[in-house]
Amino acid sequence: MKPHLNDRLAGMLLRPDDTLLDGLRAINESRCGIAFVRDATGRVVGTVADGDIRRALLAGKTLDSHCLNSTMRQDFVAVDQSASRAEVLDLMRAREIAQVPVLDAAGHLIGLHVMRELLGNGERANWAVILAGGKGTRLQPLTATTPKPMVTVAGRPILERLVLHLVGWGVRRIFLSVNHLAEVIQHHFEDGARFGCQIEYLREDVPLGTGGPLSLLPDVPTEPLLVMNGDLVTQVNVGRLLDFHACGGYRATVGVRPYAIEIPFGVAQVHDGRVEQLSEKPTIQLLVNAGIYVLAPEVLAFVPRGQAFPITDLFVQLRAQGCQVGGYLIEDEWADIGRYAELRRARGHE
Repeated sequence: MKPHLNDRLAGMLLRPDDTLLDGLRAINESRCGIAFVRDATGRVVGTVADGDIRRALLAGKTLDSHCLNSTMRQDFVAVDQSASRAEVLDLMRAREIAQVPVLDAAGHLIGLHVMRELLGNGERANWAVILAGGKGTRLQPLTATTPKPMVTVAGRPILERLVLHLVGWGVRRIFLSVNHLAEVIQHHFEDGARFGCQIEYLREDVPLGTGGPLSLLPDVPTEPLLVMNGDLVTQVNVGRLLDFHACGGYRATVGVRPYAIEIPFGVAQVHDGRVEQLSEKPTIQLLVNAGIYVLAPEVLAFVPRGQAFPITDLFVQLRAQGCQVGGYLIEDEWADIGRYAELRRARGHE
């Protein structure tokens, strides 16, 4: 059974024997820059964009030519309903396309992702710093020639995934702190133009820890600063994180994750020599630092310049001065690939 289509999607559908003019009208009315050609069963068999019709006209066809079957692109990219927003944006960046159709199992058109709509509110004024200077000693020998953030998961460097995720949330100015094998990272990202953003580098002459690189920023940002570890695979909702920080009036916000520790022994609670409770191999639930932060611009003044400084020390200082530090619970996909076991899980090997 063919799915019921709303007027917007229905207006994008063409037949293989429609004219080039029909194609132009469908593209124009859709306001999405694309139309779809379907066969007699309703299965999408090709896409048509302005450029395809322009090339057909330059090749000698006329607007009245019934030639969409030879004009359409048959190697189009599509996703199913299960594809996440971040996955679709990653696909768009990788293939340099602005539209991705959603097809059901029978190949029928049931939706359309458009980049400008996925980006929502468009460009954000927030900057982001990704900490990518670590040596990755726990992943040796893999990191002897590859920086830890450039290790691949599902065929793409982790750092590239982070950059594209931030770009998808409207972050356009991204700083990468680099040290170990910095040239590999710089060669891959260059100025960030092909990833849809401006990338600048904070070069650590000596390792500066998780907080020290912030002292290398060329200016003080005007909006809250995002800071992320460079070895994370995550789909954190950046919009909600920034909203949480702003609504709480926090000077800093730490992203936290639930973490369970199973004690491999029975645990006894003893008081005055008497056992009051015994628990067999209990599991302790904790909230751990997820390596994702938001900082008010003014707190960067607390970061010493040019020396190693753990970012957790910044939060201790803020708390000592009576400043509120928020804890944002990250319930989205999150994995730290700092060890081989975590990397194998992220790659789906365990």
